[in-house]
Amino acid sequence: MHDESRRIEERVQRLHDQRIKSAVYAATVPFEVEAWQAPGEPVPFEEAAAASYAPFAMGTPWGPPWGTTWFRMRGQVPEAWAGRRVEAVIDLGFVGDWPGNQAEALVHLTDGTPLKAVNPLNQYVAIADPATGGETVEYLVEAASNPDILADNFSKTTPLGDILTAGDKPLYTFRSADIAILDEEVWHLDLDVQVLRELMLELGEHDPRRHEIAHALDRAMDLLDLDDVSGSAPAVREALKPVLSKPAHASAHTVSGVGHAHIDSAWLWPIRETKRKTSRTFSNVTSLADEYDDFIFACSQAQQYEWVRDNYPKVWARIQESVKKGQWAPVGGMWVEADGNLPGGEAVARQFIHGKRFFIEHFGIETKGVWLPDSFGYNAAYPQLAKLAGNEWFLTQKISWNQTNKFPHHTFWWEGIDGTRIFTHFPPVDTYNARFSGEEMSRAVRNYQEKGGASRSLAPFGWGDGGGGPTREIMERARRLADLEGSAKVVVEHPDEFFAKAREEYPDAPVWVGELYLELHRATYTSQARTKQGNRRSEHLLREAELWATTAALHAPGYAYPHEKLDRLWKTVLLHQFHDILPGSSIAWVHREAEAEYARVAGELQALTAEAVAALGSGTTRVFNTSPYDRAEVVRTADGAPVYVEVPASGSAPLADAEPPQPVTVSGRVLDNGLVRVEVAEDGTLSSVRDLRADREVLADQGNLLRLHTDLPNYWDAWDIDKHYKNRYTDLLDAASVTVVEQDPLVGAIRVERDFGKGSKITQTITVRAGSPRIDIETDIDWHETEKILKAAFPVDIRAPHSSAEIQFGHIQRPTHTNTSWEAARFEVSGHRWVHIGEPGYGVAVINDSTYGHDVSRTVREDGGTTTTVRLSLVRAPRIPDPEADQGRHRFTYALLPGATIEDAVAEGYALNLPLRVADAAGAPAPVVSAEGEGVTVEAVKLADDASGDVVVRLYESRGGRAQGVLRTGFPLAGAQITDLLERPLEEARVDGDGGVPVALRPFQILTLRLRRS
Repeated sequence: MHDESRRIEERVQRLHDQRIKSAVYAATVPFEVEAWQAPGEPVPFEEAAAASYAPFAMGTPWGPPWGTTWFRMRGQVPEAWAGRRVEAVIDLGFVGDWPGNQAEALVHLTDGTPLKAVNPLNQYVAIADPATGGETVEYLVEAASNPDILADNFSKTTPLGDILTAGDKPLYTFRSADIAILDEEVWHLDLDVQVLRELMLELGEHDPRRHEIAHALDRAMDLLDLDDVSGSAPAVREALKPVLSKPAHASAHTVSGVGHAHIDSAWLWPIRETKRKTSRTFSNVTSLADEYDDFIFACSQAQQYEWVRDNYPKVWARIQESVKKGQWAPVGGMWVEADGNLPGGEAVARQFIHGKRFFIEHFGIETKGVWLPDSFGYNAAYPQLAKLAGNEWFLTQKISWNQTNKFPHHTFWWEGIDGTRIFTHFPPVDTYNARFSGEEMSRAVRNYQEKGGASRSLAPFGWGDGGGGPTREIMERARRLADLEGSAKVVVEHPDEFFAKAREEYPDAPVWVGELYLELHRATYTSQARTKQGNRRSEHLLREAELWATTAALHAPGYAYPHEKLDRLWKTVLLHQFHDILPGSSIAWVHREAEAEYARVAGELQALTAEAVAALGSGTTRVFNTSPYDRAEVVRTADGAPVYVEVPASGSAPLADAEPPQPVTVSGRVLDNGLVRVEVAEDGTLSSVRDLRADREVLADQGNLLRLHTDLPNYWDAWDIDKHYKNRYTDLLDAASVTVVEQDPLVGAIRVERDFGKGSKITQTITVRAGSPRIDIETDIDWHETEKILKAAFPVDIRAPHSSAEIQFGHIQRPTHTNTSWEAARFEVSGHRWVHIGEPGYGVAVINDSTYGHDVSRTVREDGGTTTTVRLSLVRAPRIPDPEADQGRHRFTYALLPGATIEDAVAEGYALNLPLRVADAAGAPAPVVSAEGEGVTVEAVKLADDASGDVVVRLYESRGGRAQGVLRTGFPLAGAQITDLLERPLEEARVDGDGGVPVALRPFQILTLRLRRS
């Protein structure tokens, strides 16, 4: 037989693309269209319905950036169309091939009922099936003219990312708005041909099945009447039935499809637009559920459900009905799909608490899995936190984006820092927006790493980010691929069902230990520094407010614990931990609003804490310590005078002078407090840091060396820092001034000022205080660089085989060498409040109050010694998607802690992030709780969420070893329970004869205790 493959393939493609697709709609009549441009922000339906509309012609430009145009559409179904399937088809002027991040619309009936969205790949709205003929159709269509921020593919910046700079030039040209007959036979033929053709092209050239499909398509095309596609479609479909009905091989891979619509809670659009995106997509989904009984949709992010509940009650009611029918599956159990690295440990716990409770309260469903397809790496505390929240499985996809190494598993057990394991899956289809194309199905099988051990994978399908979610075309593809020779088999099912089957099939799946590090998007640890600082400060202010509100509730008659306010403020902070807000990868509008929200949250929390402290009475000035560690340090009075005080953990003490171990002396550019001696060079770097206790020099070279690197990644500007950034840099060694600014027995400080770059300025105050080896570097930057990153280096005379960085409820160790490609790929890593390096007998920590990105490297000097260098990433200057990212003022503090153990690093990390508070309070109540035992660290103290008055304490082992201790209470204790994160009892805890609760913790174990008051 002659090889006619090329002829057949080209013939099928042309006939499909040019003749069959164009015949899907058999006839059309245009709507009569009028338009009204809403002024400013979106308006309610009632306001739009009462507005004055003007005639609007097709082909007319519309839609200023971020604008809302309402269209009134009127039409009538022709009498001759009786018995046919009739739809409205609306093309707003969609552009490009990205179904999200552009124009979208929600179609309403005239009574305000939302019907369905209109999206680039989902343009229809059902009118009648079958039509009776003569039906009058009238819609009000709310159209959003959202700009495509990445239209230039990272080649240039755009002002469109903020309504303040976007201008008012129309972005779109309205193409058509029609009433149309859907020719169902042609529509099905279109899908038959698509599925077969795509399958054919993925099969090997020597695979008989490929040629069988090709010749079947060729013969079928002979039956297609080009003058009557509709009339000939049934015969063409009949000719294709034999190749569409051949069953898959017995060993074929199974793809479990679950409908999905990945909607970023903010990204290239503001939060206000996400609220509308959810309503549009969820309208589509509930409509599709009515049409396809076998459709199942998985949806995470309780915050998005709440937006729909509050703003679109009719859509909310349809969601509730779909959940009852089993077609809508709440998943994830988190408030939002948060970043996987940057939120603090307690914040991750609250993500689960608030998310799971929402689904239990509103649907009676407790979600079983963590659904995080698109975060930029995942911290190693997740398995334990997920299990403590009642989860059984974990799903992500993003690790497939690795720049260097291919992750070796798709289905595996993920083991966290404490030893907890959770069953985990990465969809080998390598997308969370699948459409069941031939290429996707082939990729899923080809890519699957578990061949021979397991035979199934999951594929989330549907257009995301405002693309409208799953479509009927995708559902039809799934039906055709359910059992088709040459393809993997597709079954649409609940993700819980997939995970149950996968675990049963593959109980001895391999184990991955430690963090899931994404070898990409490493700059998300640093971009938009003010957003990150706002998150860090909010987390610690929430801890402070809860502790002192609990103290006041226990000891101040008449004080009411502010449950509702704290709940609302937590949810605001959790929302802004979304994986494109906190990482700094959103447009300017998002980060402008985030900074304003953080300022508001800080103001409210400061007020709540002040109210709680004031409730304890007045008359005596006291110092309040929110840290879980005893403190002996310098605090400043209201007039700025330094005082050395000693304050117990989670308690208070009078503002009274205590005796410091030794005063601070300042001589020239040398600061000395008897514990450390710091010499500042003429160029403003640290020329020497001597640990006087250990009698050793800490630095191997200039300390606090500021280095400005060129920073232009290959692609994702705000997201990425690529390895070549290290190759071009300038060391900032030209100090404008080095001045002693404080010389007191309790405090010595030297200020260093520098001008650099494009008008940037940095002022750093290097401070040593009595009684502490910690050297603080308070930093004020006026930043005006572009495509640069600023790092601060501490080259330490230590041979450290690994660094330790704090993460949620513990820390992880990373090698300082680059023996393998896996280690070399970790050239920029994340950490929370501290990084520690050490050799047997001696260690040094670098502490910070708002920095997450850092790198650690080591070199061997000519004298044979080893220099281990810790460098903090302070600020970046990407230009896409926010051309003004990080420009302007930044204030933060980082510190060097010589002679530090891990426990010292933990304590000082809390101390720097939880400054002592000076306030009036008459009473001296005992701390609500205090923990005895090394490594037993209290993370949260609050009243129970059920308003029972019970006290809830979350603690953990912080050193990485076993811990034995006792939790003491500052109130009469009636009993104690060990609970899960949702404060539900797991078992009774023992109370000893002294009223304490003994605790025994494995390394990094998290324990939640519910304490009943007598």
